[in-house]
Amino acid sequence: MSGLRIRKARVLDPASGRDEELDLEVEGGRISALGRDLPGRPEHVVEADGLWLAPGFVDLHSHLREPGQEYKEDIASGSLAAAAGGFTTVCCMANTDPVNDSPAITEYIRRRARESARVRVRPIAAATQGLRGEIMTEMISLTKAGAVAFSDDGEVIRDAAVMRRVLEYARGVDRPVIAHCEDPDLRGAGVMHEGGCSTACGLTGSPAEAESVMVARDLELARLSGAHLHIAHVSAGRSVELIREAKERGVRVTAEVTPHHLTFTDEIVRNYDTNAKMAPPLRSARDREALREGLADGTLDCVATDHAPHAAYEKDVEFTAAPFGVVGLETALPALLAVVRSGALSELEAVAKLSHAPARAFGLRAGTLEVGALADFVLIAPELAWKPEPSDLRSRSKNSPFLRRELVGRVVGTFVAGERVFDLGTGS
Repeated sequence: MSGLRIRKARVLDPASGRDEELDLEVEGGRISALGRDLPGRPEHVVEADGLWLAPGFVDLHSHLREPGQEYKEDIASGSLAAAAGGFTTVCCMANTDPVNDSPAITEYIRRRARESARVRVRPIAAATQGLRGEIMTEMISLTKAGAVAFSDDGEVIRDAAVMRRVLEYARGVDRPVIAHCEDPDLRGAGVMHEGGCSTACGLTGSPAEAESVMVARDLELARLSGAHLHIAHVSAGRSVELIREAKERGVRVTAEVTPHHLTFTDEIVRNYDTNAKMAPPLRSARDREALREGLADGTLDCVATDHAPHAAYEKDVEFTAAPFGVVGLETALPALLAVVRSGALSELEAVAKLSHAPARAFGLRAGTLEVGALADFVLIAPELAWKPEPSDLRSRSKNSPFLRRELVGRVVGTFVAGERVFDLGTGS
């Protein structure tokens, strides 16, 4: 769109520390001006009085399910959900069917994104062939095909020697390795956090140490290799301590936390709602507090959704039989704004954790409103209250723990290269 102006928005730009009422102008898909009382008469004007204007959000961890599981989600529906949540860049995980472990699959995902996505889609390739944790993928060719990172997320690389080689080779192509840290033997048949609640529910628990033991191992391997390790969906307080200590020692590590782990505890499993079943599981209130503290002090670099769609019939079973995972793209913002209201984060810090910080973690050109940057931005109504119903979610799947809970704050408009790709007012 040429000649677009957003007028009188509260501009929150963490990259520059800016927090003030300004106008923003777009020309040729890029931000052309930012200031007060801009000259000229643009072709299109959006009055944003009372709204926040922030960089488009960046999700480093999402499952779009295409190819192979389009009945749960595909790139078109997932990108619409992303746009509705304010995400303009989404990095999609490799556990598709077939697995994204070859340049052909990576190129297919990029082509499908060009054809059907409303937002920018960046593929994450598998670290090992078939996610089996045995033989590394061809990282050079996958990087050339467009992979922004490597991960066996959903599975764990059990063999420490294989994980070491993955890290070493990923360092050679200058890409992060995203680690799903759960010791399969300690987790066992666990379907929720091990503690008093799991005992009361009669469900097998997975101890927090199932995560922290693997976090410790992978941090040591990152120190040994000098590679960039990114720890996915941190859930345990002890993991936060280990990451903090590793950063102080100079280990090249970044980490993410999900909105649901920042919001809920294992207590919500008491009603056996399978939309509260995820891996790693929701943990104790003490763990949740440690996650919030870690996000505030920078130990946890950013928020990522771990958007994991499942069909209704897959979740509509007994708790032990249901698949792990919840959707999260459309409710990430209000979940984080609740953390702001708790006093753990400022508004600018919250915007940073969704935009500038994840972009910086992976070296992506996103997350800023500086003049000349791509015009990827979001308009937010920070006080708009809503209770999401399944029909409100643009995702093909509706497995959200936030359903029918009152949320405050909502995206009302999302722009990619200056084009409006989501408008709450029109519902599209």
